[in-house]
Parts: sequence; structure tokens; C-alpha cells
Amino acid sequence: MTSDLQGTQPWLLCDFHIHTRPWSDGEELLEKVVDLYGQSGFDAICITDHVVDSEYRRSCPNLSIAPADFGGYLEHLWQERRRAWELYRMLLIPGSEITNQTKGYHILAVDIKTYIDPDLEVETIIKEIHRQGGIAIACHPHRKDSDGAGASDNSRHLWNNHARFSDMFDAWEVANRDDLFNVVGLKKYRYIANGDFHCRRHLYSWKTLLRCEKNVEAIKQAIRDNINVSLYLYRERSHP
Repeated sequence: MTSDLQGTQPWLLCDFHIHTRPWSDGEELLEKVVDLYGQSGFDAICITDHVVDSEYRRSCPNLSIAPADFGGYLEHLWQERRRAWELYRMLLIPGSEITNQTKGYHILAVDIKTYIDPDLEVETIIKEIHRQGGIAIACHPHRKDSDGAGASDNSRHLWNNHARFSDMFDAWEVANRDDLFNVVGLKKYRYIANGDFHCRRHLYSWKTLLRCEKNVEAIKQAIRDNINVSLYLYRERSHP
């Protein structure tokens, strides 16, 4: 999106944590979300609607993708992926937020190919994401205050066991929406920043700049390498 000051590759403006309607708890339809990000100049996004553990799904059945509907969800993302590229030259990467509210962990699966059961243990989920060629990102692993969310105890399991999980993840969210997690930076873990988009105002939040070629494999490798990565606070009518 912007010129590179140190090399030949551009900086790409990215957000890898986005929720939509009707697939999970986003307020905006998927098509509207694609248009919003595309018209705002983003280079790459990942749609990460929730799949949740069986116990939580029984109590809140309408807040996530049912296992039987996951194929339809991916098909919808592929349709929008074509439109996003044709209209905006924006990459749309299929993903999901694998959410275990009962045990307390949220994992972004970027470039997912098939459904992954949130009832599985963390290590098994990460291995399956990698088997599918995807990227595993630890979601909002520490204190989260955005929109009055408080301490977010239902996503603290990953940080409570961070020494065990640190090298398994391709990256950890060091920023989520308006929150910065200093503990991730202090540990010098591979990092990423995301908007955790649920409604239009969440567009204006922490994002990631990656310096790499504009294709999915290059973006995934840039996250893994975690060298040419920058945090960027995206504001209304501003550009990196």
C-alpha cells in the first residue's frame, strides 16, 4: 500500500481478526465488511468467524458457525475473495477463531481449509492448523479492556501457560483493537496486531503492516519470520 523505505517490497496494510454476520457475532454482513475494508485501502484481511466448543454452542447456538455449516461458510468466503480482488485488489484469506470458552482459549486459524474442533486441546488445534498449511495466532492473550470487556478471563489460558505454548504459535496478538499487551512485547514473542472487528467503529484500531509480496503464501511467511512487521494504529482518514 505504501512505498518501502528500505527495500523493494511495499508495506501491506492487514487485519487478520474480523467477525461478520450471519456467520458469528459480527454486526455487519460479510459483503459489507469486504466493501468497508476494500474501500479503506486494505491490502489483505482474514475473516475469522467463531467456531466454539460444544458446551458453549449449546447455550449460544447463534453466535458461531455450526460444524455442519462450515463448508458453506468457506464457500461464501471464496465467493467474496474473488469479489474483493476484482474490485479492490484486496486479498481475502479464509479463517476462523477457534474458541473454547469453557477452557478459556481463542486461536486464530489463518488460511484454514476445513473445520477444526474447538473441543480439542491447544497443541492438537495448532498441529491441525499447521497441517492445513495455515497460521496459528494466539488471540487477545492478556488483559483486554476494549468496550468494557474487563479482564477477559475466558481467553487467559494461553497466557497462563505461555511458556508451554510460546514457540507453538506463529504469532501472538500484541495488540487487539484498542488494547496493547505489553507482556507479549516483553517476552519478545512473534507478534501481530488485529482489530477484532465486530462493528464499523472497530475498523479504527490497531493493525499490522507487513513488508512482503502481495500473495497469501508470502503473507503467511512474513508472519512466521516476523522480521518486517510493524504495528499501525489505523485512524479515520489516515494512511500508513
